[in-house]
Amino acid sequence: MNLNPFRAKKYAISKIYRTRPQEIERPRDIPEGERPNVPQGIMTKCPQCGYMIYTKNLTKNNKQCQECGYYFKISAYDRVTMIIDDGTFEEYDKDLITEDPLGFPEYDSKLKRTQIKTGLADGIVTGKGKIHGIEVMLGVMEPAFFMGSMGTVIGEKLTRLFEQAIAERLPVIVFTASGGARMQEGIFSLMQMAKVSAAVAKHSEAGLLYITVLTDPTTGGVTASFAMLGDIILAEPGALIGFAGPRVIQQTIGQKLPEGFQRSEFLLEHGFVDRIVPREQLKQTLGTILKLHDNLGTEAKGLN
Repeated sequence: MNLNPFRAKKYAISKIYRTRPQEIERPRDIPEGERPNVPQGIMTKCPQCGYMIYTKNLTKNNKQCQECGYYFKISAYDRVTMIIDDGTFEEYDKDLITEDPLGFPEYDSKLKRTQIKTGLADGIVTGKGKIHGIEVMLGVMEPAFFMGSMGTVIGEKLTRLFEQAIAERLPVIVFTASGGARMQEGIFSLMQMAKVSAAVAKHSEAGLLYITVLTDPTTGGVTASFAMLGDIILAEPGALIGFAGPRVIQQTIGQKLPEGFQRSEFLLEHGFVDRIVPREQLKQTLGTILKLHDNLGTEAKGLN
């Protein structure tokens, strides 16, 4: 029999693979009590590199992927815990809610669902606390509340925060995270840009320090107002910062945008941001700035 040995070998191997048993079909009607109990939320997948991370380890690592360095979004209360000294935070205007000024269709029901989901009445947490023992007024926007959009409540709470800071002669730190103005509140939302900016101006005229920390994303009316008015502007690595989104700009001008356009590193290079600070260094950096400012203020008082 004139059979090519290589073909015979290939034929034999293919026969072996063909005759392997198929995957055993598991019964699908397992009683509920006998099914394996796999707790949800044990692992979290990084959206950038796909790495699977133990959720507990992710929390310990300040919500940063240990493989590629991707920054997960942080809730407002988690941010407060990360930045403010334990047991020193006093929250302001916690239950302030919008009156739905336009009667926008389904806005009220969406608000209620979002309030239940986030545990917040609206998209920002404001209050007073201490960073390394130094008192400060703090505002932290919540990215999960209508994508951090700015409505009447956010404008009112920030304005009250600056007014209280003026009364107590305290610095203000605001963490921004916003997709822009909240369309369901129309012109009332856009008016908050001028309202908060005026409060920032009065705070500045009083000779007080204002620090903004830009996180991902900081866009729209928030960028066009109080986010970029800080005496010192810090940003987290890789944060998207701009007015219109890069896709909108690219479609409008019909040109390809530079690599990394509107990311915090690009803005630092072009002078819009003073410093990019890794998340694990934020509290220490803010504490150092506050201490320097506090010392300068004490020296100025002594000269007068």
